Amino acid sequence: MARRALITGITGQDGSYLAEHLLEEGYEVWGLARGQANPRVSRMRKLLADVRVVRGICWTRGR
Repeated sequence: MARRALITGITGQDGSYLAEHLLEEGYEVWGLARGQANPRVSRMRKLLADVRVVRGICWTRGR
């Protein structure tokens, strides 16, 4: 069974580099992308076709 990774902020510079590295290491990579109209998602999908993208927001309420 392949190792899996979920990367929050996958459309950013660090997230996309990490996704590329993990794919090279044999991981199944999932990415969390914020917003429905994020133009970076389509660009990232062209570069990293094997990444599965989930749209959503990670946040906490209050303190």
